[in-house]
Amino acid sequence: MPIRPPRLPLLFACLCAAAPAWAVKVDRIEIEGLKDAALRDNVRSALSLNDELGKDLRARRLGYLLRVADDEARRALEPFGYYAPTVEVLRSDRPAADADDASAEDAADGDTAAENAPGRAITVILRITPGLPVRVRGFDLGVDGPGGSDPTVADALQAFQPRPGQVLDHALYEASKAQVAGALARHGYFQAQLLQHRVEVTRAEHAADIALRWASGSRAAFGPAQFTQQPEAVVWPRLLDKLVPWKPGAPYDEAQVDRLRQSLQALDYFALVDVQADPAAASDDRVPVQVQLTPAKRSIYSAGASYGNVSGAGISLGIERRYLNRRGHKALAQIDWAQKRKTATVQYRIPAFAWLDGWYTASLQAADEQTDYVNSRRLELVAGRTGQYSRHLELSASLHVLRERWAYSVLTKPTPSFQFASFVFPELRGEYIAVDDRLAPRRGGGLTLTLRGGSGGADGNATFTQLHARAQWFHGMDADSRLIVRGELGHTFTRDVLDLPPSLRFYAGGDRSVRGYGWHEIGPRIVTTGGDYFTGAPNVVTASLEYERYFHGPWGAAVFVDSGSAFAGRTPDLHTGVGIGLRWRSPVGPVRIDIARGLKSPDSPFTLHLNIGADL
Repeated sequence: MPIRPPRLPLLFACLCAAAPAWAVKVDRIEIEGLKDAALRDNVRSALSLNDELGKDLRARRLGYLLRVADDEARRALEPFGYYAPTVEVLRSDRPAADADDASAEDAADGDTAAENAPGRAITVILRITPGLPVRVRGFDLGVDGPGGSDPTVADALQAFQPRPGQVLDHALYEASKAQVAGALARHGYFQAQLLQHRVEVTRAEHAADIALRWASGSRAAFGPAQFTQQPEAVVWPRLLDKLVPWKPGAPYDEAQVDRLRQSLQALDYFALVDVQADPAAASDDRVPVQVQLTPAKRSIYSAGASYGNVSGAGISLGIERRYLNRRGHKALAQIDWAQKRKTATVQYRIPAFAWLDGWYTASLQAADEQTDYVNSRRLELVAGRTGQYSRHLELSASLHVLRERWAYSVLTKPTPSFQFASFVFPELRGEYIAVDDRLAPRRGGGLTLTLRGGSGGADGNATFTQLHARAQWFHGMDADSRLIVRGELGHTFTRDVLDLPPSLRFYAGGDRSVRGYGWHEIGPRIVTTGGDYFTGAPNVVTASLEYERYFHGPWGAAVFVDSGSAFAGRTPDLHTGVGIGLRWRSPVGPVRIDIARGLKSPDSPFTLHLNIGADL
């Protein structure tokens, strides 16, 4: 009778031999010796082993990943200028000499099976000494042809990095190369080509030689701007032609194309503005500019609710016609109706593009305020001209005709005695804004200067000249925080500020002034039958320092200190307020909720402030 082999024990032995081959897991990778977080992150992302964390690995697969980790780490350091690093790959469960030994992984003896017990996790350590960085030695950089003398291209060449003696940083090199190529394209050198593009690294000498030269070719010129309004034209094309900042044949400059785009967007006639230069369609080296415009809805309707400590609850209703006719005229009507304060405004605007982007504007506003301590009515007619002088500077000139009546009841004279004043005065205003983002600026600032003056009053003999300045500065501390500095300074040259109507006086306190105090609370006041009445002053000075930080997505917080005063004479009676705030980047714009406390005899222990909208 033949002897049958023991099948079950043999099968069990085969399973035991095969099972340990996939039991190892790498749960963590540690990188030692690199102080720079950017170096560590780049090495980690380059490791194939990083994609296998937490997975079951066969012994042969793990051995392969450990062997290639050395080369992957070296290549990951080269973009930072380190071409001769020392890399040691270690396993937490083995001596250094055996960490990447393939023969040890491939062995099938009992100790390998014991080491690869099911469920066992190990840590892989990369000990890296980056060594000396490669520095730039030879440096041949330039643009041949007319583009070499172009100021914008010359600035890009001057700013090129890395330069001789600096570490060969690949990211800086590629960014600088792109800046030069971009400068050539922005100024119409569309035929520019690279003549030399070489970086030679001598590892033994830790040196690199850069040779990078362009041939600019000739500079293209502007062709005509071709406007297309779809599905139908809402304004005359000849009106839009006035916005084109170049004449056909002028040297091409992409900044002029951007200016045309911004001008069209500022009109608010169009929902979509697409301005594209088309070098491929150039004829006689003149590049046409295609402008595709999609009209916006003709009418804008608005409604809102409000509440103020002085004005009470209120509503607002408005309608604006973006374009009344093909000449591009605009009209607006707005009513703000609160319990104790009401205003009605109508405005008509006509395009004024012959000199600068801007508008001729005529507006009429009526205001009525009936509170416990003041009875005031105002009617003001304004005719003006605005103009966008440059990318950052907007200028305006206007003529104001003001008629105002006001009265308040004092304890010694409870029956109000009305005062009347009529003034005619011109106003000049300049607004300079240079920030990275108007909605939520992190770098830059803004300055507004106003000069106005005229004569009038109850008897026609009152005169005044007024200067007023507001400034804001923004500084991003890091990706999630910023510092905001604000200031205000104003002075009125007049014999007696009380001869001027309240709308021409300065006040301090409240939102965008000194938080922690009520609206117009800081400054001269008189006691009336309805409480203190803040008369306003000829001078104002305020300052604010605020630190803002976002912690979780669109949510953040702020701390701030404000100080200032509205005052007569030479010395301000400064009042300071401190507080904290909640910040939210909402879909409709930034929302700011502040709680503040005044430090110098405030009327209320705390004030609450709510603002919605851009900082500028």
